[in-house]
Amino acid sequence: MPTDDTVTRFLNALSPAAREKIRQLPAGEQEKLAAAWEAELAEDTDLDTLSELSPAAAESEAAERVVQNLP
Repeated sequence: MPTDDTVTRFLNALSPAAREKIRQLPAGEQEKLAAAWEAELAEDTDLDTLSELSPAAAESEAAERVVQNLP
């Protein structure tokens, strides 16, 4: 299970609008999304290359992918 630090890092990687949307969700849902974000970072090989160039950009890209399909 992700820690609060993971949720904080996830929230910081989001755009301001997406961050506000996610902050309104229950803590458990935020933790699930943060875990999905970490999985996205770990599993996507395209993000590995971006991470070498700009870790913050890779984190932001992965975060936006995780929340793009939320209502």
